[in-house]
Amino acid sequence: MQVTTKAIVLTSLKYGDTSLIVKAFTELGGVKSYLLKGVLASKKGKLKTAYFQPLTQLEIVANHRNKGALESIREAKVNYPYQTLHSDISKNAMTMFLAEMLANSIHEEEANEGLFEFIEASLQWLDAQSEISNFHMYFLVRLTRYLGFHPDTKHIELSYFDLLEGEFTIAPSLNPILSGENLTYFKTFLGINFDEIHHIKMNKSNRQELLQSLVLFYELHLQGFRKPKSLAILNEVFN
Repeated sequence: MQVTTKAIVLTSLKYGDTSLIVKAFTELGGVKSYLLKGVLASKKGKLKTAYFQPLTQLEIVANHRNKGALESIREAKVNYPYQTLHSDISKNAMTMFLAEMLANSIHEEEANEGLFEFIEASLQWLDAQSEISNFHMYFLVRLTRYLGFHPDTKHIELSYFDLLEGEFTIAPSLNPILSGENLTYFKTFLGINFDEIHHIKMNKSNRQELLQSLVLFYELHLQGFRKPKSLAILNEVFN
């Protein structure tokens, strides 16, 4: 079946000498993997290697057989040309990290329009901003709403957050928890929108600790989730 759909590139792996295997989150078909034969060798083809950088927003014409095998892309064009996402060193490190987080978190081969629109709009917002040091943490907190394990905020006034149970508690448990300053930042991220995130002033150790806790939160709630390799690079850049 031939479909025309918007797609956000998650990963791109070299296959053989001339081909790529691209994993993308599509608006109409959820996560799909594509074999792009000969794309690295072709100078004049309709598919350009540059289109398949992490988190590039495309419109593609693809053949979807929906049999669990690799699909194919007939045509692709950039749907939203980023101005800074791949050229700014801080944004590029954040892009690599978020692409890995998304690739490890989303596996459904079915449409999820709300999730697609959230990711699409978030990346366009990031591309347009200059103050971005809190973006990835806010994005990960918001993303949990679409993945089904958003924190229960019924007792948000309590002094601890149990990462395994996903709720605020009156006393620490044996599970991993958030407390103190990092809990305060976490609560703030739960109660604001994108345009307010630059008002949160965090030092680098708080930022790293909270990010580690958020990654652990994902590990605890998503089966088969792997900690992103790019986390270390991201921490290095934001030092």
